[in-house]
Amino acid sequence: MADDIREIIEKYALQNAVKYKAAPQAGAVMGKLMGERPDLRGRAKEVAPIVASVLSEVAEGGPERWKSRLAEIAPELLTELGGKREPDKGLADLSGAEGGVVMRFAPNPNGPPTIGSARGIIINSEYVRRYGGKFLLRFDDTDPVNKRPMPEAYGWYLEDCRWLGAVPDEVIIASDRLPEYYKVAEELIRRGGAYVCRCDQAAFKALKDGAKPCPHRGTSPEENISLWEEMMSGGLGPGDAVLRIKTDILHKDPALRDWGAFRIVTADHPRVGGRYRVWPLLDFESAVEDHLLGVTHILRGKDLMDSERRQRYLYDHMGWSYPKTIHWGRIKIHQFGSFSTSALRRALEAGEFSGWDDARMPTVRALRRRGIRPDALRKFMVELGVGETDISISMDSVYAENRKIVDPSARRRFFVKDPVEIKIEGEIPEVAAAPFHPTHDLGFREIPAGPKLLVSADDLSDLKVGASLRLKDLSNIEILSLDPLRARAIGTDPHQAKEMRLRIIHWAPPGGVPVRVMRPDGVDSGMGEVGIGEDLDRVVQFERYGFVRIDSVSVDGVVAYFAHR
Repeated sequence: MADDIREIIEKYALQNAVKYKAAPQAGAVMGKLMGERPDLRGRAKEVAPIVASVLSEVAEGGPERWKSRLAEIAPELLTELGGKREPDKGLADLSGAEGGVVMRFAPNPNGPPTIGSARGIIINSEYVRRYGGKFLLRFDDTDPVNKRPMPEAYGWYLEDCRWLGAVPDEVIIASDRLPEYYKVAEELIRRGGAYVCRCDQAAFKALKDGAKPCPHRGTSPEENISLWEEMMSGGLGPGDAVLRIKTDILHKDPALRDWGAFRIVTADHPRVGGRYRVWPLLDFESAVEDHLLGVTHILRGKDLMDSERRQRYLYDHMGWSYPKTIHWGRIKIHQFGSFSTSALRRALEAGEFSGWDDARMPTVRALRRRGIRPDALRKFMVELGVGETDISISMDSVYAENRKIVDPSARRRFFVKDPVEIKIEGEIPEVAAAPFHPTHDLGFREIPAGPKLLVSADDLSDLKVGASLRLKDLSNIEILSLDPLRARAIGTDPHQAKEMRLRIIHWAPPGGVPVRVMRPDGVDSGMGEVGIGEDLDRVVQFERYGFVRIDSVSVDGVVAYFAHR
């Protein structure tokens, strides 16, 4: 407890010192401390020496040291003062991690991992890799109604963790561990730290908002144990009772006043059916598990600071030490909308997506299907680092990393979007010998050619009669007519094309293979060279179009998923 208090005192002492460019003032710091920890108001005499000790340590520094330290431990307070700091790159050191860490990623499995989930999986596992210890994957699946788990999602998370190079040391499923939570609840009741509230939702909200106690708050532990047993046995039904944690009913933030820990839910759970009827709310389940599992450090969105404040009351009642917490801001990715799994699930059920791996989905499964490599995503997330500032980023950074990885081994193939037939007069080769890669020795492929070929409609928009072009790896041509599209061959020498500075376009044979490219922004259809069918599940580059992963090959043609340019 003393260490936790010292951390709070230090950040407010530093803020005061930076603001006034002078040693921090005890009164101002004490006021800030009591505002954040109202539970300490009755212990001012006990707290005052700790405040004096911390202020003495801070006063030994100077303006630069104060600002630097504040940026390190509480950058949001520096922002309040108008201070600016450059965003950190890479992972900052973890305080108190030298002897190893226990860190967890704790999703609700109501859908597969999103890109946001990938950040949590990668960063937690990377810190464990750096310091040693355990990386836990914990499924917080105790809401069978509002965030109903998907049975398939448990396996999806394990699969995506493995793909991301973050195999968990242990997997915990909260719905298997309700008896553990019941033990803690009963101990809390006996200690007087929790009570059974019989108010209906509206009545309790009115009391809470008015900073008035629930009429059941003073019920004895013995009576509360009896009511708790009624909740468990079926004597009370849904909405009849809630187990609440006692906090400061006068706290300035109503959200922290006597929060709910358990409620009665009679809906079946996808994993455990109707085995339980009293279910913990997330703040209780998560707090208890962090203690039981020995979690040392928690990475948490700054929007969940209230969760920590609520959970600390539970830890105080039980005499537990709270893990160190690192808050980070939200990330917004330009190419995608919401990462909310619930919102994505509703859109999927409404038919807006073909599946969780639809190219338009911001899921790890979709990125995998598109040909994004895990090491590209991992490198990007690690370099992004951890900071409290909300950030807006582009997937282009991930794509740049991926391009470095896939380019050396990606075969080149011809794909013509929205094909238009061109007839060529004169001598034109019947077969083109085209390299699989312009700079790496991956060999050659042979593409049937001839006097009738297909070119992309995109290449015709500014084309004029008399213009000369080079059909890549085949022939130089001069345009004779645009409608219908006709040309004549003027030689096959690529050096001639270079000397004439001819524009180069790609092409496909009429007897090629139909191709559909699934993109985040729609679908492109066209014709490709027949050999594309040999590249199932590979990432290839459609020349002058972009990198794609060949997803399926059938009698109807090829389906490819677009990765990036």
